[in-house]
Amino acid sequence: MTCYLKLPINARRRSSTPQWRVSALLLATGLLLPATHAWSDAAPNATPNATPNAAQQLAVGVCATCHGARGISNLPKIPVLAGQGEAYLTAQLHAFKTQTRGDADAIGYMWGMAADLTDEQILNLSHYYSTAAAPTPATVSTRQAVTAQITLGAHIYTQGIADRGVPACSACHGPDAHGLGDFPRLASQHAAYITKQLLSFQNTTRDVAVMHAVTTTLKNAEMTAVATYLQALP
Repeated sequence: MTCYLKLPINARRRSSTPQWRVSALLLATGLLLPATHAWSDAAPNATPNATPNAAQQLAVGVCATCHGARGISNLPKIPVLAGQGEAYLTAQLHAFKTQTRGDADAIGYMWGMAADLTDEQILNLSHYYSTAAAPTPATVSTRQAVTAQITLGAHIYTQGIADRGVPACSACHGPDAHGLGDFPRLASQHAAYITKQLLSFQNTTRDVAVMHAVTTTLKNAEMTAVATYLQALP
């Protein structure tokens, strides 16, 4: 069952709907089971304090519906958040809140979900997920085709494609793909999610100039190869 939830149009556009209503909507649609940590436990007019504990309540009570209780999503097109860089998570949550990240899933889901987050809640959520244990890499098939994909993906990630001006991904994301500075961790991320993001950079639905330049000449098979390689990394 997919966890995608299309929020009402007024919730997706700078919604003023408090978070307890978001949880109530999730509960009403059967996408969130009642839990002692859910925001819906709060009184309708109460605003939970933006403390690490409250951030955990939000993560477990709402975000877990798609991203898993500790940020490890079981759905290939929903990103793993556990172990992701804190600065990167903070930047993305702010981008969702301010509607400056404009890929389809951001518009359809995350704009509404992030609309009412305070700066302190964003910081605490980012810290919560960044300190969660990253997932164990998925078991990689030994089929020849998959092995060839991983080999190609490893080459592009570590060496780039010189004759097309594609730089090595490791220059920004680190030799182990654990991220450097504001650049995100990619290791153990779902291959389907990475491929989707690379395509969105290429067609500028996710408008990030540096990544558009990197992906401009990449072929779909090359994106898939890089994503398959990254999913297999610890």
